[in-house]
Amino acid sequence: MDRSRIAIVIPALNEAGTIAAVVGAVSAYGTPVVVDDGSLDDTAALALRAGAKVVSHPDNQGYDAALNSGFAHAAALGCEYVITVDADGQHNPGQIGEFIALLDQGHDLVLGVRDRRQRFSEHVFAAVARCIWGLHDPLCGMKAYRMALYRERRVFDSFRSIGTELAIRSVARGRRFVERPTLIRDRVDAPRFARRFSSNLKILRALGILLMLGAAGRLVA
Repeated sequence: MDRSRIAIVIPALNEAGTIAAVVGAVSAYGTPVVVDDGSLDDTAALALRAGAKVVSHPDNQGYDAALNSGFAHAAALGCEYVITVDADGQHNPGQIGEFIALLDQGHDLVLGVRDRRQRFSEHVFAAVARCIWGLHDPLCGMKAYRMALYRERRVFDSFRSIGTELAIRSVARGRRFVERPTLIRDRVDAPRFARRFSSNLKILRALGILLMLGAAGRLVA
């Protein structure tokens, strides 16, 4: 596929230490779209200098809002595929080619499955998702989507789902998906959700909303 038809969406908050390297590494596979979510450092300038298209939030709106903006920009560019990766360098950019090949083979969605998880709530989310939707790690930030999934609703996230809503809705609707093991590298600084108690609450809240939507039949509506 033409590289210009693929967007690599990278939500970023204060990632000046890694963003240029991440943009450089993913550029071989598609158009990097960095969403600077109100960073207080040089994340946006460094991403732009590295060759990314940059969408800037004037203040911090959160991970899901950044993904919403990234998908909206990819849709405006006319992209057919979107791959999401984190800005902290934890994901292996060499795996993007594999994800694209799986979309080319007819899958609608490719989901990374991390070799390790940081929090108790992530294990709970994964266990529930496995039982209900057959998903082993919906919280992994490395995913690949056909843009047709996004265009069905024109929104990536509607309730702060920690990056899981579009994927789980797509699976619940019977879209073709595949999972791939994804090696996670160590961060050099604090994780995205640094406070353990509040991050666990955010994750469990997202799971609770997904379960309520599923019980009401609204994931497939």
